Amino acid sequence: MALKDTITLGMSLPHRSPEPIDMGVVRQVAQRADALGFRDLWVTENTLDHVFSFDPIVVLTYAAAITRSIRVGVSVMVLPVQNPIHVAHQIATLDYASSGRAILGVGLGRDQHYTEFRVPREHRIRRFREEVELIKALWTEPKISYRGSIYQLETGAMSPRPVQQPHPPIWLGGGHPDAIRRAAVMADGWMGAGGSSHADFARSVPLLREHLEKAGRDPRTFPISKRVFMAVDERADVARTALNRWFTVVYRNPAGTDACGIHGTPEQVRERLEELVSKGANHLLLNPVSQHVEQLEALASITGLAAPARS
Repeated sequence: MALKDTITLGMSLPHRSPEPIDMGVVRQVAQRADALGFRDLWVTENTLDHVFSFDPIVVLTYAAAITRSIRVGVSVMVLPVQNPIHVAHQIATLDYASSGRAILGVGLGRDQHYTEFRVPREHRIRRFREEVELIKALWTEPKISYRGSIYQLETGAMSPRPVQQPHPPIWLGGGHPDAIRRAAVMADGWMGAGGSSHADFARSVPLLREHLEKAGRDPRTFPISKRVFMAVDERADVARTALNRWFTVVYRNPAGTDACGIHGTPEQVRERLEELVSKGANHLLLNPVSQHVEQLEALASITGLAAPARS
């Protein structure tokens, strides 16, 4: 059975790279992924970065404007260093402009984010929870009075309202057991980070399912995803070299090439993707690291979204 018939598949929009990204490539990937039947397009948020990186909301708005049905998501926005009112308005507008295709992924981020944005680390969990609550309230209530210990908003209202009901999906990232427990209670989906290992993912899924069941939610219908940085080539060594450069330059973690990424021939890549499905993924975000248009076509063939190329 083809992968496309087993799980849903997302595609990364070119957005973060050691070199500048041509907007023509962004357009090609967005429109071709839409035509092929990928479920969603994703970007990350890396505002202060040592490599080229687009603002997620701006480039997703562009992608939504040039596509018809593919969903557009960010995974993840570092929510505690954002103003949740601005985030709610941005995503509501993106959802409105895209006719109901926006997905918001949020996470706590790393220590560096709090230093860079001059946000205290103290009470960051409470801040995060209140921000998610406030965003949902702004999306769903005609007029709200929110009184948290960190955020207060009296008789606030927001327009435009999101198209999706009850609201755009909120996915959580993070592999810490506490983050997984929060996802089971608060989120509409969970995505393992591209920089986390396949072994970490395999350990996280049973814990997530356990907490979903405790929360009275069905693990079979809850999106369980993994971002996969990847490279495919008929020559396995060429694919590994491309992915190793990515993990070395962008992630500064060459060991991630094998521990976190997937590389190899089409047959090897298909086998590794099937392993992630066997570990519990019901959604995979495929994230080529170079030659984005060519890699998109290769991955469409591998997953069954397109007929294999004839030799």
